[in-house]
Amino acid sequence: MPPAKAARSSSFWRDNGLSLVLLACLIGPLVGQVLTGHAVFNEELRREGASQLSLVQYLTTGHLMSSIFENWESEFLQMGMYVLLTVVLRQKGSAESRPMSESEEDDDVQAGPVPWPVRAGGLWKRLYGHSLAIAFGLLFVLSFVLHFSGSWRRELAERALRGEPPVPWTQHLFDATFWFESFQNWQSEFLAVLALVMLSIWLRQKGSPQSKPVEAPHSQTGT
Repeated sequence: MPPAKAARSSSFWRDNGLSLVLLACLIGPLVGQVLTGHAVFNEELRREGASQLSLVQYLTTGHLMSSIFENWESEFLQMGMYVLLTVVLRQKGSAESRPMSESEEDDDVQAGPVPWPVRAGGLWKRLYGHSLAIAFGLLFVLSFVLHFSGSWRRELAERALRGEPPVPWTQHLFDATFWFESFQNWQSEFLAVLALVMLSIWLRQKGSPQSKPVEAPHSQTGT
């Protein structure tokens, strides 16, 4: 292959295009959430006759932390559960499912450096074999804690504006409002996964790794 052609076929942008675009899709709405959340929170403060906050001050408020991490929490729960459930469960005809028979699975490994935990073997290899689910589990726990912290701090701020006494975090943990924030996001995430699993049985998207080939029968399971 000529050098110029090789350079075109492998570059930083080509090799990482999906991650870079998704990162931009994350940062754009996140910045928008911060700016609009700042405006909404200051409007609430204005109505209560309290001093408004600068944008920098708003970044550390429970109002922002709660709104961000209650959504992140549900995303990591969704992906972590999806990773675990697809290990043992199947859905006939879905591109998102492993094949119904283990003999149909393709476990070919491309040539290349073997990850060091595999070379180390033992406990490291066992942990590495479950590292994706572990990572999603830890991210979910972290997001849940930050969501709870932000939600509690927001509750304290709102009660202070109304001249009401603060509540301990133990009481807020069992408050219906906190769990309403969580459940409304959890159910929507699992709805999205269910729709992807089921719709991929009958529908196709040419070129997508989440879809079966256009010519594949509906009964084909996996990509």
